[in-house]
Amino acid sequence: MKQKKYRKMIGIIFPYRNREVERVKRSLDSLSLQENHNFKVIFVDYGSDLASSSAIKELIFQYKFASYIYSFSEFQPWSRAKALNIGLKNTTADYVFTADVDMIFSPNFISKLYELRNPLKAYYFKVGFLSEKESKADKKFEDYSIDFNTGVGAQGLSLFYLKNVEEIGGYDEFLHFWGAEDIDIHERLIRTGTESIFYNEETLLLHQWHQSYRKSETAVLIEGLQLKGVVQLNHQHLKSNQKNKVTKVNNEKWGNLISEADFNELETADCQITLNNKLEVIDHFLFVELPQYKDKIVSVQFTKDDFQDSLKYKVKKLLGKTVPQYYSLKEINDRLLLHIISFYHTYPYSFKIDKNLKSIRFKIKK
Repeated sequence: MKQKKYRKMIGIIFPYRNREVERVKRSLDSLSLQENHNFKVIFVDYGSDLASSSAIKELIFQYKFASYIYSFSEFQPWSRAKALNIGLKNTTADYVFTADVDMIFSPNFISKLYELRNPLKAYYFKVGFLSEKESKADKKFEDYSIDFNTGVGAQGLSLFYLKNVEEIGGYDEFLHFWGAEDIDIHERLIRTGTESIFYNEETLLLHQWHQSYRKSETAVLIEGLQLKGVVQLNHQHLKSNQKNKVTKVNNEKWGNLISEADFNELETADCQITLNNKLEVIDHFLFVELPQYKDKIVSVQFTKDDFQDSLKYKVKKLLGKTVPQYYSLKEINDRLLLHIISFYHTYPYSFKIDKNLKSIRFKIKK
């Protein structure tokens, strides 16, 4: 493998999917007003839909300091860890700042990063949160009215020495949807000798308002990908890493993106298997059949068994007779997503819930 050559500069990594162009523009405009222009933005689009990706790509190309990377992860759950790792693998800057498209940067922010950078230290920053109304205002940085500031527990916006992060395998790619990836990477760096420091001497970053993931989570199946209890699961994984004093995570494929060729191959693959929602059918597929597939695309559709809605089933169940046991499609959704995240997230795959919410389609290239 060719060894990466590092440039003495700051790389800023933006992870993104399907967010409004206006909020991204406010963020990038604040970077164009920096006192120090010695930085590069790596903008990682982690599977936006066609309309969003086209619009955001057009915006990014207006900024000379920014480059755009697209991962064909549209039909996979969001993973900030994986999106940031793609950026880490595609920068040659010796220091990286892990950003967020919601940020508005103080004009002296890049200068402060240069002042702070140290191979033995990782910094994370106090952030001022704006109200929904204030977020849409066009003001100078110092004129914004801040609702509240983050404390020592919010570690998402961080300055790292890239080599240190590479040595521990980047962000933990088990972590999907929301939560724990930022605390985890700081703690693993601490275990390998890097000091983690909360910079709160001044407010250099403002956060534009948006609804939180937790508030958008539902208990029923919807077309958008969700996994019940994933926040708690991610924090349990964090506790496990803490207990076992884990430093290095992921396998050699960390930071890989899904290629257009793999995406198109999955999209054109025909459905090979249709499975109903009986408990034994689903469990056998997950734990017995799926691991056995090699060197092929597996394409499965999960549907509700017709017998479950029949009068015969309802009468037998009412009379206490033996009837099949079923998972709901929401339960299949959660079991399958958890299985993918745990064992198959490095493979090209797609996961779709039909618009009528009556079936789930899963494809994977093994």
